Amino acid sequence: MTVGYRAEVIGSMLRPGYLKEARKAFEAGNITAAEFKRVEDRAVDQAIAVQEASGVDVVTDGEMRRTHFISPLSDVLEGVKVIPAFKRTWRRRESERDRGKQIEMQVQLAVVEKIGRKRSPAIEEFVYARARARKPLKITLPSPLMMALRYSPEYSKRAYPDPFELFRGAAELVRQDAAELARLGCQYIQIDAPELGMLCDPERRRTDFAERGMDPDRMATEGMEILDSVATVPGVTFGLHLCRGNNQGYYVGEGGYEAISKEAFKRARNYGIFLLEYDDWRSGGFAPLRDLPTDKFLVLGIISTKREALEQRDAVIKRIEEAAHYFPREQLALSTQCGFGTVWEGNPISEQTQEAKLTMVAELARQLWR
Repeated sequence: MTVGYRAEVIGSMLRPGYLKEARKAFEAGNITAAEFKRVEDRAVDQAIAVQEASGVDVVTDGEMRRTHFISPLSDVLEGVKVIPAFKRTWRRRESERDRGKQIEMQVQLAVVEKIGRKRSPAIEEFVYARARARKPLKITLPSPLMMALRYSPEYSKRAYPDPFELFRGAAELVRQDAAELARLGCQYIQIDAPELGMLCDPERRRTDFAERGMDPDRMATEGMEILDSVATVPGVTFGLHLCRGNNQGYYVGEGGYEAISKEAFKRARNYGIFLLEYDDWRSGGFAPLRDLPTDKFLVLGIISTKREALEQRDAVIKRIEEAAHYFPREQLALSTQCGFGTVWEGNPISEQTQEAKLTMVAELARQLWR
């Protein structure tokens, strides 16, 4: 059985203002690549320091060098081009009864040719952070199934008549990244798979998959087998993170894990750690945890990265105890529900709240398991 860390961080951290300004200046041609890299380095140093000071057990580089969590795939691939934009709806509401609000964001990238690797940014991320982290270091990579959101029936079909061939090609690229990271000493890789959380939402199953030529049931079966093929690199513990989208406080999916748990959980054979979003009603109840094989380690993402308010500690503890009715307590851990900055703009919370939430994760983990 895989044993993980009790106090986890998911991946991205809020980009500091000086990094955002430097990125704008670099993209405008006002500073050199060398100057921009020095600013990135400073931001990574700061992200690691914040995590280590909070007391969490494992750290990341904060994804400071990325514009988006999926950057190691979509931003550095040959064959991905700008197309006439279509829109995807993002939501924000506090409960099922709350009408909340929603926004439409443009999607302008799609696969139009056979994909190939230009470079691998995750290698730079690990090599730099390895020399600075005093705690165990985790690297995050995007799920190859995320290319479903870059698949256009109009623009991608000539290169990939079957989108699952695109997923297989992307899986090989992610597996190559993982193998190179292992060669450099990386022992823990997290694969981020929000598309699996989207499969829990009937509307998203229809609009983002079925209507775009991808059978949702096939995504949870054959797609999971493809996703599992990534996690075959010796010497590496692989974690699988599921959420429902995270973009400036908005999300795309709603619905409990029972929609995928019986198929997806059992097919993720090579993943020792599951990191599941469970911060609010959108994730449903804990009963689907019964479908998780008992040789896994489960990290409960109960602390929200979308809201400024700090959770009540007693309420978090109660949620963990509820989950323990369905999965062994000694194989549980605690984390934030997602990253704080899965896109470079970040979520609508302060850096002070970010630190306070990480500290809460660490303190509650020590209280509950040590």
